[in-house]
Amino acid sequence: MKSAIVTLVFLAVALLKAMPQQVSFVGGQHAVYEDKPAASTGLDCIYVIYDCDGVSMNYTQASNAAVTWYTYGELGGGYATVADGVVRVDSRTTQLPQVKANCGYIIEEGTTRTYVWVVNYADYHLSLNAISFDNERDCGTARLNVDGSGPSIVYYTINGAMMHLDRDLTLSYRTLEWNDTNMAWEETQVESEEEDFEAVMAVQAPYCNTEFTLSGDRFLRYWNMEETVTSDTYLTSAIAVETTAVQEERAVENEQKDDASSESSLGGSAPVTITFTAYCTDAMAHAEWQMARDAEFADIDSRFAQDEITQTFNEGGTFYYRFYGADSSGECETTSETYTITIGESVLECPNAFSPQGSEGINDEWRVSYRSIVEFQCWIFNRWGVEICHLTDPSQGWDGKYKGKYVKSGVYFYVIEARGADGKEYKLSGDINILNYTGIDNGSSGIE
Repeated sequence: MKSAIVTLVFLAVALLKAMPQQVSFVGGQHAVYEDKPAASTGLDCIYVIYDCDGVSMNYTQASNAAVTWYTYGELGGGYATVADGVVRVDSRTTQLPQVKANCGYIIEEGTTRTYVWVVNYADYHLSLNAISFDNERDCGTARLNVDGSGPSIVYYTINGAMMHLDRDLTLSYRTLEWNDTNMAWEETQVESEEEDFEAVMAVQAPYCNTEFTLSGDRFLRYWNMEETVTSDTYLTSAIAVETTAVQEERAVENEQKDDASSESSLGGSAPVTITFTAYCTDAMAHAEWQMARDAEFADIDSRFAQDEITQTFNEGGTFYYRFYGADSSGECETTSETYTITIGESVLECPNAFSPQGSEGINDEWRVSYRSIVEFQCWIFNRWGVEICHLTDPSQGWDGKYKGKYVKSGVYFYVIEARGADGKEYKLSGDINILNYTGIDNGSSGIE
């Protein structure tokens, strides 16, 4: 029996602890909106009532302790006074028959206190009539004019600090956003949350023509009474560009790589072919690629009125490319990043021996070693002056054959005339020694 009594006592205590101190409201046209403020305010809850007229406020206690109501204003809880007119409805509930709007309440139950603030939304009602935009626009900002009203909703913390309750209006419109994967500007919907009503709003100018829609606030949305206004079509003048510069790959074994070149840089051994591409937003009316010899583009050497150009660099030195664009008025301008292209000095070196029928893939072709050679002629002769081979590109090589058959081992001669991208002229001649085979028993031409 004693055990059963103890169990009942524990259950009673548990149930008592489980019953929360509860604030509720009776009357009114719409449900009360509850907002959980930051702990630093000292408030347990902010209640937003559509219209406080005729609304009662109840408190359901969790114990048998005495309950006292206090009210406070902008001075904070330290200056709270006992609330007038509080009545007891039943053994657990006390009531303020007519809630006082826009003030704080401290409800004391024994040693426990509940801190709340009550907002009368009727005093801060949001009204949206129209939204328009300035005819004079700058290139980066769209300025919107909102016809309507919505006073700032204020409340005070326990310490008397004035705070603002966010309305969370929603401004929606379309713009263009760059997609790296698809390499394209794509239309996207923007929805930004505006904390409070503003008669003049400024947003980043969209990159496409669009309408602006303003709706809210979160309280009217909660009551299914959201207000919405939409502008006429906004004609954008904002512009933006994304650019790429892609160098044509050239895998040539005997071409020396320029020390200055890397995977992240442009240029190297001439000739270098690069495709420059610009991806522009809708309002771009004037577009051109520019080339200069100075990084500041003080003197522009060339202009190309195209979104995409392909350039082949046969001249040594450093070149700078960038994209320039403007809207139809010429007031909104943009430039891309600057691309630096460096073409290295020329080099031309000739080997003096090779073994075309030695180990396959190892020194079995005679080729020059070069960098930035843009003109090339090479003649190979035997000792009798017979032309065995003629090469017209430094990437080409001689496989040791004449008329489809290998020549005999021995000494041959080359004559080269070439020009580098840096303007250097080359006139070279010398011996070529064919090693490691006789050529007589291998289908040789018999030429030596």
